[in-house]
Amino acid sequence: MDAIKPLPQVSSFSASVFSFLDDRFRDAGDLSHSPGLVSELRTEISELDQRLAGLNRQLESGLASYASFSDRVGGLFVEVNAKLAHLSSSSTCVPRSPSDGGNEEEETTTEHVAGEELPSLAKEVAQVESVRAYVETALKLDTLVGDIEDAVMSSMNKNLRTSRSSGFEEVRLHAIKTLKTTEEILSSVARRHPRWARLVSAVDHRVDRALAMMRPQAISDYRALLSSLGWPPQISTLTSASKSEDVHNPLFTMEGSLKSQYCGNFHALCSLQGLQLQRKSRQLGSHKGENVLFHQPLWAIEELVNPLTVASQRHFTKWSEKPEFIFELVFKITKDYVDSMDELLQPLVDEAKLAGYSCREEWVSAMVSSLSLYLVKEIFPIYVGQLSEATESDLRSEAKVSWLHLIDLMISFDKRVQSLVSQSGILSLQEDGNLLRISSLSVFCDRPDWLDLWAEIELDERLVKFKAEIDYDRNWTVKVQDELISTSNVYRPPIISSIFLQHLSSIIERSKSVPAIYLRARFLRLAAAPTIQKFLDCVLLRCQEAEGLTALTENNDLVKVSNSINAGHYIESVLEEWSEDVFFLEMGTGQHDPQEIPGLENFTEPSEGIFGDEFEKLEKFRLEWINKLSVVVLRGFDARTRDYIKNRKQWQEKKDKEWTVSRTLVGALDYLQGKTSIIEENLNKEDFTAMWRSLASEIDRLFFNSILMANVKFSNDGVERFKGDMEVLYGVFRAWCVRPEGFFPKLSEGLTVLKMEEKQVKDGLSRGAKWLRENGVRYLSEAEAKKVAKSRVFS
Repeated sequence: MDAIKPLPQVSSFSASVFSFLDDRFRDAGDLSHSPGLVSELRTEISELDQRLAGLNRQLESGLASYASFSDRVGGLFVEVNAKLAHLSSSSTCVPRSPSDGGNEEEETTTEHVAGEELPSLAKEVAQVESVRAYVETALKLDTLVGDIEDAVMSSMNKNLRTSRSSGFEEVRLHAIKTLKTTEEILSSVARRHPRWARLVSAVDHRVDRALAMMRPQAISDYRALLSSLGWPPQISTLTSASKSEDVHNPLFTMEGSLKSQYCGNFHALCSLQGLQLQRKSRQLGSHKGENVLFHQPLWAIEELVNPLTVASQRHFTKWSEKPEFIFELVFKITKDYVDSMDELLQPLVDEAKLAGYSCREEWVSAMVSSLSLYLVKEIFPIYVGQLSEATESDLRSEAKVSWLHLIDLMISFDKRVQSLVSQSGILSLQEDGNLLRISSLSVFCDRPDWLDLWAEIELDERLVKFKAEIDYDRNWTVKVQDELISTSNVYRPPIISSIFLQHLSSIIERSKSVPAIYLRARFLRLAAAPTIQKFLDCVLLRCQEAEGLTALTENNDLVKVSNSINAGHYIESVLEEWSEDVFFLEMGTGQHDPQEIPGLENFTEPSEGIFGDEFEKLEKFRLEWINKLSVVVLRGFDARTRDYIKNRKQWQEKKDKEWTVSRTLVGALDYLQGKTSIIEENLNKEDFTAMWRSLASEIDRLFFNSILMANVKFSNDGVERFKGDMEVLYGVFRAWCVRPEGFFPKLSEGLTVLKMEEKQVKDGLSRGAKWLRENGVRYLSEAEAKKVAKSRVFS
């Protein structure tokens, strides 16, 4: 029977052994598990022995390979040394003079041979130096990677991890430090020696394999440590606390060795992530177009958020019909712990040299991402289903209200969490990438069909509200009296224009919450553009109704059309002003590729701006109906001047001294002045100016063709009569310009020719166009001037 071995002295136990025994034998009842523990330890010792034997074999193989390689390099060095010695002996040999029996040909031959061998020898020396540098680098990298692999294998040791001894932390920190050194060498090699790509690739493969074991283990240890800290805290305690100061925060309450251990784990995880980012940057740096790395969430913060998300979702399932509770809980959790990110964790991130990372931002981003994921999986499918299944109008209307309520909650939530981030003063919320990470509306990036559905609902709701305002006639007659709107006094729009802009502005404001430019543009094209088209249809319909009833002969119809033109021009001016805003200019910069986004293949932006098409339609409407106003007045004026035009004899009769104007023209002039006054009173100044100028041009053409070009004969009194009539006609337009005759160029120049003396006309016509220009006649052709001159009867 074997003698029983005595127990070792307690003083010989190491700290790790004490820790191990304390973990395994907490009380007397644990002694019954001793046989199982012994069996487990023997199995683990056997596995370690096998692994050690494998490592020894690997080391022997590596040494043999190195010895063989070293022998080959040594042979190359021996050969080079021999050639250098031969070159040295040849170059130091002193040639003898002919008097000493020397041979000049031998000296020349020696110099020639040396000159030929030097370049090739230099090339060989450079090759050997390159091989030497390669070998040294390869050996150094092999040693470093071997240290990394050993450290990773040691960190996988169950006993070492269980004991949580300082040795475990030292092994992991040594592995991270060695990884950083290796990455620095690889970066230098990739930059200076691009032909050593195979060496870099081989080392990358081994390092990636080591990292593939190291990262999961580091995250697993971090999770276990969080669990021992009491993270996540109970959700019930969060909801019951009224202030952030009353919330139990395990990150603030930990102290001593536990705090030191947590900080070490957090720092190690950040260092690993920073190392991986460096490696990805180096590996993608040589690929043109791929050197931009997408932002990677901070692993350590994600591990803080994930258990909180799981705990929160147990409550979310009870609030599917009350989504406001979901948003409120997520915001409260985000706000209660955001300060600890700045005070405790940010210094550790800075120490790990993770450039461009803010713990506050990462915390908020991770919380928002978890909420967005839940909305995509659980909430939105319910709301979409309600809309598609609702057949009755009441049910569908209720589903739309629920949808818009959800969007309101998302917009409000985004504004509140973005305010938490902006308090740090680090993040620029104007950048699309940053907004995407801290916006719950980013769900529409992956589901543009949901964005289309939202735009459709938003449009329907706005049009329903706007229709009630359209049908109220007073909104079309009362003018906008708002001094804050700079253009309202210029265009004198009716109140309906201001009401419409409120609806349109509301849609635009909601689109600003969408975190991606291309989605904002899509939303506006689907919701805002049809709203503008609806307004244009309304003003067009009112004008057509007025035209269809009385052909715009009644003053009320002229007022109706004028108000519609004012409304359209006011909206047109506002759209033009908006088009110069940065918000709208961004949408025309092409900062996205629709082909990369599902559902955007057929979506294009107009080159004139997001509302370019609608702006052109409004402008076309305005010009068309300004012209129609001019035509209507001209038509009435023409009807009232027919007797005046047909009376060809009046131009040879004596002038009636009691009348300053022809009697048959008085009614037409009165009509002209009355209609233009009505239009002036109601139409905005810019469009009225365009209208009366067009009208003057048409009257000029009418009288010129119907009188001066109609072979009428003018006596001296007839010329005076015609001159007086035209002066009165000009007087109607003198209220809007200083020289109205300038807008009747052919009539004015025709009168100029009529008033010339007989001799002047005869002499001048023989000189042709030059004489016309000398006398200020520029709008009449030579043939027209001759015809006017021939109509003159000299007594």
